[in-house]
Amino acid sequence: MKTNSKTIGFIGAGNMAQAIIRGLLDAGHPAKQIAVANPSNDKLEILRAVNADIYTTSSNIDVAEKSDVVVLATKPQHIAKVAAEIAGTRPQLVMSVAAGITMATIEAALAAGTAVVRNMPNQPAMVGLGMSGLVANSVTDDTAKLIASYIGEASGEVVWLEKESLIDAITAISGSGPAYFYLLMEMLEASAVEFGFSPAVARKLALQTGLGATALAREDGGELAELRRRVTSPGGTTEAAIQSLEAHDIRTTFQGAVTAARNRATELGKK
Repeated sequence: MKTNSKTIGFIGAGNMAQAIIRGLLDAGHPAKQIAVANPSNDKLEILRAVNADIYTTSSNIDVAEKSDVVVLATKPQHIAKVAAEIAGTRPQLVMSVAAGITMATIEAALAAGTAVVRNMPNQPAMVGLGMSGLVANSVTDDTAKLIASYIGEASGEVVWLEKESLIDAITAISGSGPAYFYLLMEMLEASAVEFGFSPAVARKLALQTGLGATALAREDGGELAELRRRVTSPGGTTEAAIQSLEAHDIRTTFQGAVTAARNRATELGKK
């Protein structure tokens, strides 16, 4: 099956939808087989400027009728209403990228037997380096999963989750995760300024160090702890820093922070 032969419709044209659409185009998906509905025209104009062959409209039904797959990318509070609106079009697959909206909520609004996939992407999808967690309902077959993977991989990498409850965990790890890295780089940047570097140089030091460490970890493929040990010489500067962090119980603090994020995701999903 050629996944790029499918017409993929998006309801909602916000940042995440635009990131996925740009990724699909970069991957060679035909612009004529992308349809987008959005109530306001400004975001649609942005997409038309990217490629004039993208079909744009204010009608959700119009997009759903044209599409094999529908991606729900509206604000979470609108997902159930939109799903009910397009239920009669019976798309092959409905994917939601909205946080906190369960598959049961979406299934209840759609026609019985509709394949549903939840996709929890993250902010780096905007530069094609996202990490998405996918989970499917019981009627989603391998073909629909292949299509869902194709859409998710357009903006980065994907992992399939065995159960929906893990969406809350992946929200805490990779969904919120970029903010943890931003905070670390923010603090490193602030330390560099404190030590006398200009803000521009401080920013460059923080960003390139983060980028380089990530690239090396991916290329090396070994344990992260081993990479850390390699740069931590006994009695050296890095050891002094690590010992200071450990003395302040950074591991427990960080685990507590990630757990708080997961618990909050669970709370939001119950509202």
